Amino acid sequence: MLKKSHLILLAFTFLLSKNIFAMELKSKAFKNNEYIPKKYSCLGEDISPELEWKDAPQNTVTFVLICDDPDAPVGVWDHWVIYNIPANKNKLEEGIPKIGKLSDGSLQGKNSWGKIGYGGPCPPPGPPHRYIFKLYALDTTLQLKPGATKTEILDAIKGHILATAQLTGLFKR
Repeated sequence: MLKKSHLILLAFTFLLSKNIFAMELKSKAFKNNEYIPKKYSCLGEDISPELEWKDAPQNTVTFVLICDDPDAPVGVWDHWVIYNIPANKNKLEEGIPKIGKLSDGSLQGKNSWGKIGYGGPCPPPGPPHRYIFKLYALDTTLQLKPGATKTEILDAIKGHILATAQLTGLFKR
């Protein structure tokens, strides 16, 4: 039987071999696994919440952020895809404009409504849905134009992920 210290060492060695380390992603608007304020939903201002992160690997070139709802009645619903976020950033301000290319060079893709930028929680009445914000630190800049889909982004980041972080918010009508 392996000792706990050996298991930890094995896990760390595995992470080193994969070059995947955890970052921290948080928001001033809501805590992990707590409710997202109405302001950030289709029932409010429908603006993106402020997000910030730390502990990105030093060799990060860009970040990707994806927000989706795995509880949607039609399957996973994509609420936001933003990519090529510069490595020198550790924050997305509240209310990111819903345009393809931002002033810092970040690009936004299409959500499941077919629109560019953030689309807030908008579930049907019933139990709460989970809104999962996933941040990826990459060792590359994606060669995609504004308006890419989540599928295109996930295909492009394969083999380039250095670290990940996740923040889950809840919302219900």
